[in-house]
Amino acid sequence: MVRRAQLPEMSDDSDDGSLSKPKSTKGLKELASTKKHEQLRSMEKSHSESSFVKFNSSAVTGSRTFSSQKVERKGQPPQISESSKVYFDLSSLDQEESKSSGFSRTRKRNSIDLLETLSQDADSTICESSSRESVLSASENWYSSDELESNGVGEDTIEPEVTQVQYCDKYPLSLPTVTDSDTNRQNQTNVKISYQKLSQELESHIKPLKAAKPRHEVRHLDKIKNVLIEAWQVPMYGRDIAYRLCDVLRSEGMLDMVINNCSSSKKDILKASAAVLEQCLSWENRNHVAKTGLETVVSMTKREISNHEMSYIITGILEGLFKISEEASTKIINYGGLDVILHWSRSSDIRNLRHCAKALANLSLFGGAENQEEMAKRNVPEWLFPLAFMEDDTIRYYACLAIVVLLANKELEAAVIKSGTLELVMPFINSTKPSSFAKCDLSQQQGKDHMWLERMVPLLQSRREEAQSLAAFHFAMEAGIKEEQGKLDLFYEIGAIEPLKKVASSPNATASKLAAQALKVIGESIPHKLTTQVPVWSVVDVAHWVAQVGFKDYVHNFMSCQVDGDILLLLTEQELESSIKIDCKIARKRFLRELKSLKITADYSSCDPSQMDAWLMKILPDLSQYTYEMLKAGMNKEVLASTNNEELDHVCGIKNGIHRRLILEHVEGLLNRNTRDLYTAIPLPKYGSIGSLTRQKSIDPTGFASYPKAVDVFISYRRSNGSQLASLLKVHLQLRGFSVFLDIDRLRAGKFDENLLMNIRLAKHFLLVLTPCALDRCIGDDEQQDWIHKEIVTALESDCNIIPVLDNFDWPLPEVLPSDMQQVVYFNGVRWVHDYQDACVDKVEKFLTGEKSPIQKNLPPLPAAVNFNALERMSPRNSLERMDIQRNSVERLLGATNNGNFSN
Repeated sequence: MVRRAQLPEMSDDSDDGSLSKPKSTKGLKELASTKKHEQLRSMEKSHSESSFVKFNSSAVTGSRTFSSQKVERKGQPPQISESSKVYFDLSSLDQEESKSSGFSRTRKRNSIDLLETLSQDADSTICESSSRESVLSASENWYSSDELESNGVGEDTIEPEVTQVQYCDKYPLSLPTVTDSDTNRQNQTNVKISYQKLSQELESHIKPLKAAKPRHEVRHLDKIKNVLIEAWQVPMYGRDIAYRLCDVLRSEGMLDMVINNCSSSKKDILKASAAVLEQCLSWENRNHVAKTGLETVVSMTKREISNHEMSYIITGILEGLFKISEEASTKIINYGGLDVILHWSRSSDIRNLRHCAKALANLSLFGGAENQEEMAKRNVPEWLFPLAFMEDDTIRYYACLAIVVLLANKELEAAVIKSGTLELVMPFINSTKPSSFAKCDLSQQQGKDHMWLERMVPLLQSRREEAQSLAAFHFAMEAGIKEEQGKLDLFYEIGAIEPLKKVASSPNATASKLAAQALKVIGESIPHKLTTQVPVWSVVDVAHWVAQVGFKDYVHNFMSCQVDGDILLLLTEQELESSIKIDCKIARKRFLRELKSLKITADYSSCDPSQMDAWLMKILPDLSQYTYEMLKAGMNKEVLASTNNEELDHVCGIKNGIHRRLILEHVEGLLNRNTRDLYTAIPLPKYGSIGSLTRQKSIDPTGFASYPKAVDVFISYRRSNGSQLASLLKVHLQLRGFSVFLDIDRLRAGKFDENLLMNIRLAKHFLLVLTPCALDRCIGDDEQQDWIHKEIVTALESDCNIIPVLDNFDWPLPEVLPSDMQQVVYFNGVRWVHDYQDACVDKVEKFLTGEKSPIQKNLPPLPAAVNFNALERMSPRNSLERMDIQRNSVERLLGATNNGNFSN
């Protein structure tokens, strides 16, 4: 038998750099030396401008993998340009079979070689062609097995080198199959290259970290965090790369290390470990934390609740942990995680607020009904209002998502509506494009995983317009993202296609448009579209709607009876039984429930010139179900002013006595034509909405000063920089039992609403939010074109209790303001300190309850002639003076001497 002898190549990881010495003769030792020389010098020269260097890695026994090695010229560093480095994934199996005397050998290579381009000059001086040929020739020598055995060289003495597999081979990245195009192939190639680079960089820090001393841990942890951040930022496939690197951390024990470090007393290690944990919470890692260290991690966030430096990290950790399960969410709440999120949801840091809004959305989606009820107990619907009121689209979106998910819980519907947050959902959707929103936040650019999207599907089936529209908005955005990623099959896997089709054909105009947009991208046909003008529906439209709400078996009966939109809105239970042949009583109740929902969402503008439906909706949305029957009976707002209980019951078909009483209570304002226009000028918000006002039974139209005060507090603010503080004050005061009016429309509107002035006159207190430069537009505004100017003057004329709340605001000199608002400068105010919100609101409450007076009642007018130098010296410009203006200081500022100058 003859066997070719091959000695293993020298490993980079060997301790002394030498090979195992076989039991051999002198000649055999020379052979081993020749083989070693051959492996360090063997290379193939390219005929192009550059030469590629590749190593001949071989194994003697078993399937071995060898790491690629970089050959350098002795005494000189390699001349390699950055642009000439090329990475390849050489995972193919190289097999060479040589048969001699019935013996076959297989050589296997499974490694990634780094091919480097060397210049011609460098290559030509490495070795001469003759010596290279001689080395290659020597490598092909053959020896008989008897000769090898006689010299003591057997299989046991030739030991191959064992090298470590690189992470990119040990943890390969799998990507979805995409359409065959040059662009898609190039994208996936770039992703693989990025993953190879990042995994190698991660490996270079994980290995030393395992053996590092405590003082060196922080440096390696920071490097690992930076690698993960870079991975998340890779376009399109960043989530795939980051998730795979997260798997590496977990498999290599790094996840357990950072979890244990969360209980460390060393602040630098604690912060560095928490930062890594915040970046590596993939689906598998979140479950691992839940099983092994949930209490440790959440307790750390609770312990560091006041640590501003770690606020972004701990809110990010909780954002991820709330995406596990209902059981895990319950534990997190019990450990204090929800308290931490609510604490930082009052922050002014946009990054913290983004984490808080996402955390609350995740908790509402993954937490289940019991945890949603716990959220309501902790006033989460109210605290979502400031988040949904922000200018930042990411914060607004996730706050709106959280509130519509809570709305789906019937037990929480009343609390959600009362919070007023629900009214901010549709303005966001109508003012934002899904494709634009996907680009506003890095996390949105990657899209959501199937676990998250699966929990969005039930919102498409919600009866609420807000929930349907927001879910359709998200799926329209996700469709564009998943198309680029080649993951459109995901929508079929989670069962989203049929709900999307149902929404696309629904009368909900906003949701229908967005759902149709998503279906078009996915490649599905768009179903028949139904208009919101239900009274003008055709028989075919009615048939589509009947099938859509789950009564396909009765479509033929509806078409046989020629039921159009007009007849549909007037159908009774008896007609459903006798004509449509719905014999099952439960089925009839189900159909009537769907019909009621349709009546409430329908648009009656084509047959309702007096806008009676809008009037009923403002009282209570459920009253809109009676609109069409009332209109068909000849009712309008003028006739309604003189109707009675019997007519509402027998003529208009309102069988619910509570509903009849609500209508009758609100028609008293329509009895007098002189006051009817006044009433209609006052906006009547829906039940429990922002600024909901108690209707007054008698109003003296001759003077607004005699109006009963229907609302406790009207909040005036500058929309450019005062919306967050105004919304926080609203929530704080509502939780303390005050009724508050806050105009939500000014954040989006472009013109002044005169109805606001009426609401100011109906308010007991006027809370003036003054943020930097809030009064600058008032200067020189003699014609009252500015909103704040109008509101201040109206509050002064209406005898409102004016309470300024100052946030980094400097009062201007009184004389630079219009004369009709100069008195506001001398009101006592409250200086807002964001970190001490409760203490500030305590002081506001004292002004509201009369414990402290914002100003003396009989203020003299400003003197005709003033010493402006003295006024400038004594004007309350210092923040402490603004806080504590007392009566004597006011008198001193306003008291004039006989010659018209201020007294000293």
